[in-house]
Amino acid sequence: RCQRWVENCRRADLEDKTPDQLNKHYRLCAKHFETSMICRSSPYRTVLRDNAVPTIFDLTSHLNNPHSRHRKRIKELSEEEIRTLKQQKIDEDFERERATQECNESNEQNTVSEEGGAEQEEEAAPLTLEERENKDYLKSLFEILILMGKQNIPLDGHGVEELPEGIFASDNFQALLEYRINGGDEVLRKRFEMTAVNLEYCSKTQQKQMLEICENCVREETLREVRDSHFFSIVTDEVVDIAGEEHLPVLVRFVDDSHNLREEFIGFLPYEADPEVLAVKFHSTITEKWGLNMEYCRGQAYIVSSGFASKMKVVATRLLQKYPQAVYTLCSSCALNVWLAKSVPVVGVSIALGTMEEVCCLFHQSPQLLVELDNTISALFQDNEEKGNELKEICRSQWTGRHDTFEVVVELMQALVLCLDAVTSDSSVRWNNFLVGRAFVLSSALTDFDFIVTVVIMKNVLSFTRAFGKNLQGQTSDVFFAAGSLTAVLHSLNEVMENIEVYHEFWFEEATNLATKLDVQIKLPGKFRRMQQGNFDPDITSENYYKEALSVPTVEHIIQELKDIFSEQHLKALKCLSLVPSVMGQLKFNTSEEHHADMFKNDLPNPDTLSAELHCWRIKWKHRGKDIELPATIYEALHLPDIKFFPNVYALLKVLCILPVMKVENEKYGMGRKRLKAYLKNTLKEHRSSNLALLNINFDIKHDLDLMVDTYIKLYP
Repeated sequence: RCQRWVENCRRADLEDKTPDQLNKHYRLCAKHFETSMICRSSPYRTVLRDNAVPTIFDLTSHLNNPHSRHRKRIKELSEEEIRTLKQQKIDEDFERERATQECNESNEQNTVSEEGGAEQEEEAAPLTLEERENKDYLKSLFEILILMGKQNIPLDGHGVEELPEGIFASDNFQALLEYRINGGDEVLRKRFEMTAVNLEYCSKTQQKQMLEICENCVREETLREVRDSHFFSIVTDEVVDIAGEEHLPVLVRFVDDSHNLREEFIGFLPYEADPEVLAVKFHSTITEKWGLNMEYCRGQAYIVSSGFASKMKVVATRLLQKYPQAVYTLCSSCALNVWLAKSVPVVGVSIALGTMEEVCCLFHQSPQLLVELDNTISALFQDNEEKGNELKEICRSQWTGRHDTFEVVVELMQALVLCLDAVTSDSSVRWNNFLVGRAFVLSSALTDFDFIVTVVIMKNVLSFTRAFGKNLQGQTSDVFFAAGSLTAVLHSLNEVMENIEVYHEFWFEEATNLATKLDVQIKLPGKFRRMQQGNFDPDITSENYYKEALSVPTVEHIIQELKDIFSEQHLKALKCLSLVPSVMGQLKFNTSEEHHADMFKNDLPNPDTLSAELHCWRIKWKHRGKDIELPATIYEALHLPDIKFFPNVYALLKVLCILPVMKVENEKYGMGRKRLKAYLKNTLKEHRSSNLALLNINFDIKHDLDLMVDTYIKLYP
């Protein structure tokens, strides 16, 4: 019927289009159909009958129109002329195909430009009926897989253990396929009408192959934008469990064509225990599998769980050795103090962080338990209601991610222990067994002296970096001035290290006072005593032990970590933030970006004119009109209408913007991480799939079904 429509319209140029293409991309006005062909079942819709064919065409009306005499005239073709045109087109296609075959025979391998050079497209040979049906069938399968990914429907349905013996139940994929057949999909019905009911329509292997193609095609849409942008940064999140295997989520930051900083999720990388192997696989996946040029990488950041920090630091170091401009930085989505605590190589600190996470999680799972905690806080802070209300508000937030998380836990310690103890000793049936059991375990963990002394010492050590870290997550001007305050922070920590005996004495005294208030015995860790066996030295006191095992290594590590993450290159880049007009204004327009911008010289379109351009940029804002406000962020500066007149400034701002330490100003462009967290929270570990996850997290990215089908046919002929 599509062919008859095309012939009646006298459109020889559409004759090689498939019915699917015609249906999707071309429309015909209702006036070309006889009234009898139109079914007027609704006053709002024009519905054609199943056998409708257009017959009403006036191909001569333009001749009588005075306004169209200068337009190209439409010639009404006779049947003979149409046949001649068709034959000419067939002959041309045949000649072109023959020429292509000869070319292929003389050149065994086609050379293709590495940087996305234009490939000469071969004229596709007309599809046979069998090939067309196969394509339509594959398209239906891909549509089902994409739907499952977007809606977060796992592939597997009922497990074998859930079903009585001899009962067969379809998995989710097959169930949707059957539903589609029942809904009238003739392509699928024709394909499967002779298949036994209890046979799989599509094997697990085929599903896996098709899912990989879906994942690659969706990822490629984002990667294409990244390549067009040139410069990007790589960010990883905490290691996650995907169907029993550890994976590393990878996100990419770049500035798109609309000058918006975006952070997009691009996939999971299988985690390796050996850091050197992980570094090699990380690099090969990004460059070879995903096709990104690491020469354009300008930043790298790794948010990791306790215990993984040292391994990811090896990855960062190896990448820096190959690509010195891929600056190792902190990530804006993680508080500096939390990041530093997770990287401390002391087991007690990792255990303390894990306990705090579990406590926070338990209270958030039970609104009733939160009410109980509120009542406990009210009773303890009767004399200071303002402080009590502040702590109640904090308890309702994700307080384990705050800059002052250790201060919060020290202040809440008594309330948490009393609340958990009340739950475990409650003889009524208010609490279920699971909650009572967790409350008992966590109360025991909180009242362990090792936990108390760890959180008190971490609170005091990290108090020196708290304000600095908070500024790094603040406005652009806060980040700029924070970079200048690093020297003072390091000076304070070095002074602590030189006088660690005195400082530790004060910290340990605070820990013992808190332990006494909670009726906790002050003692050496049981693990340490058991390891000593008969060689126990009676002169070792708890105070000395924790000084050597906790205070000294923690302070030393934090000093070194700050030096590593705020390298000379990183600080130079942050000092270039004086390009932002509001920062310029705070510095009275007395700035010198030229010196710091040297590291980005090769990234500029016209480096020779940088000095003159920066002078013009300063003058523009210094002598602005009284009613004109200074842009306060890189985002605002990039969206200035006249930014194109400052190409070097624009290039510098783009590179600074993608540094992981800079926050994504517009929240809607930083949804990749939020969707990743939502997927992990809403999906059981055993139902997680790295392929389906990418489709779910990037559900709004366009996808080309025809490309997926063609790719599948090429890879699995």
